Amino acid sequence: MFDIRDVSKSFVLHNQGSAVIPVMAEASLQVAKGECVALTGESGAGKSTLMRMLYGNYLASAGSIRVGETELVGAQPREVLALRREVLGYVSQFLRVVPRVPTRDVVADPLLALGHDPQETRARAEEMLARLRIPERLWALSPTTFSGGEQQRVNIARGFVHSYPALLLDEPTASLDPVNRETVLCLIEEAKARGAAIVGIFHDAEARARVADREIDVTGFTPERAA
Repeated sequence: MFDIRDVSKSFVLHNQGSAVIPVMAEASLQVAKGECVALTGESGAGKSTLMRMLYGNYLASAGSIRVGETELVGAQPREVLALRREVLGYVSQFLRVVPRVPTRDVVADPLLALGHDPQETRARAEEMLARLRIPERLWALSPTTFSGGEQQRVNIARGFVHSYPALLLDEPTASLDPVNRETVLCLIEEAKARGAAIVGIFHDAEARARVADREIDVTGFTPERAA
């Protein structure tokens, strides 16, 4: 489902004489359906950079990144948007939403974008919010005023409301109490059971050991190691 081959990434510092900073070289990784791979390595090793390339936020300098049938390197914006809408879900650490949109609609949006029945979609969103213990009195309010833990759970509900064939998870259990942490781990296990391919960053070692089938230390993809 994920097929990354010989990927390199450099940043150009235009405000510093166009200096080129290589941050990743010859990264290769394959993730099959129903498999969860955890990215590991020290801070600054490139975990987040690789995740952003997999989501299409960063353009690879070289190599190939395929998610399902889509080649991200050189993809048109409409292709990236279609991939995100239909195939690739992303649960980040931070909730970014349009202000004043009700929480129920924030969670339902991925299904509404696919043309699902609005009534059934909102019922599914409410089911996810209840499972993640977001109080019903908050469903009609914007999540922009919620606590950090509540916002993270809204993000998780939004990421899992649609059965994406592929998922990117960035610290999905951070800041969660034990009960909600268990719920999220169960959601990940359910996604794997239905065949989703997952790439994640888990600083929670116990959570990583429970859901990840393999660990990839991205330190091996640094230019110094690849040289």
